[in-house]
Amino acid sequence: MAQSKSFSGRDMGIDLGTANTLVYVRGKGVVLNEPSVVAVNADDGSVLSVGSEAKETIGRTPSNIVAVRPLRDGVIADFEIAERMLRHFIKKVTGSRWLTRPRVVICVPSGITGVERRAVIEAASQAGARAVHLVEEPMAAAIGAGLPVSEPTGCMVVDIGGGTTEVAVISLGGIVTARSVRTAGDAMDAAVISYVKKKYALAIGERTAEDIKLSIGSASPTVSWTAGPDAAADPERTQGLAPAERYTIRGRDQVSGLPKTLELTADEIRHALAEPVDAIVMAVRQTLDETPPELSGDIMDRGIVLTGGGALLRGLDVRLSQELDIPVLIADDPLDCVAVGTGRCVEDFASLRTLLDAQPRLPMSGRL
Repeated sequence: MAQSKSFSGRDMGIDLGTANTLVYVRGKGVVLNEPSVVAVNADDGSVLSVGSEAKETIGRTPSNIVAVRPLRDGVIADFEIAERMLRHFIKKVTGSRWLTRPRVVICVPSGITGVERRAVIEAASQAGARAVHLVEEPMAAAIGAGLPVSEPTGCMVVDIGGGTTEVAVISLGGIVTARSVRTAGDAMDAAVISYVKKKYALAIGERTAEDIKLSIGSASPTVSWTAGPDAAADPERTQGLAPAERYTIRGRDQVSGLPKTLELTADEIRHALAEPVDAIVMAVRQTLDETPPELSGDIMDRGIVLTGGGALLRGLDVRLSQELDIPVLIADDPLDCVAVGTGRCVEDFASLRTLLDAQPRLPMSGRL
């Protein structure tokens, strides 16, 4: 009896993200949130560290140690490393002695192919799951954000993760129209790296680019850095404020090869992020163009809900609202929405069973 009440064998929901992996355990909530990174010894292929500890090694490892991100653009890029990472996280959650293999619900991008779906299922099965069910990422995000996905009314969610941006219109427990764009947080980091390299001939790493984005990144000139992310909810209060905050970085000068210190402004980074932000705005616009008129009216009334880490980019909700002339809201806990939604599919498996294991969509309606 004690075994049945223990952590072991409990069903779980996994948000297998490009940047972070979150695990929701039935009855416990979100119990793990770690980077999707594995440090591997290149000589013998052994895993040295996983998660937060492995992320600290990015850009700082000797030649024989490689920091691997097994997921790219929301799907598995390195199957073996992804399986080892999943096994590590499941073991960390359930403990070293777990007797019952858990049932697992994993969220996947809406534009995933049949081959990519099978790779996720096989990796989770080999990692210790007795049964694997898939839920589309925008559906999980909408459930986690508390949207009425089962009602005959339209609601729109934009989930901006590390590898993909998922845009979907949901009604009556199904996705009416969706678009999966492989432009998200990673693309923003890459845009910052490219900008600094081209303008200043300075080489910086992924971690530095992410720090710059989080510190002074913005999507709209009407929201200043000093106003903070909460100011996006009140754009009138921030009108006329130009981002003037500066951020000091260190990198390698590509001309001299020596270390160099550089100061960047928030305005520069906003321009650097323009291309990926424009791609996200375009994806939302195209999804709205494909939405039935009746549901479009519902979206006008309810607004668009932003989830995922990218939702925290300063001014993104203001930019979308201005471009589309539709109210845009940020979910209460955008970072955990997908994990919480996946977890609710585990908690209410019987009632939400119909939302799981949706078949891959046709390319014309799914991926850009």
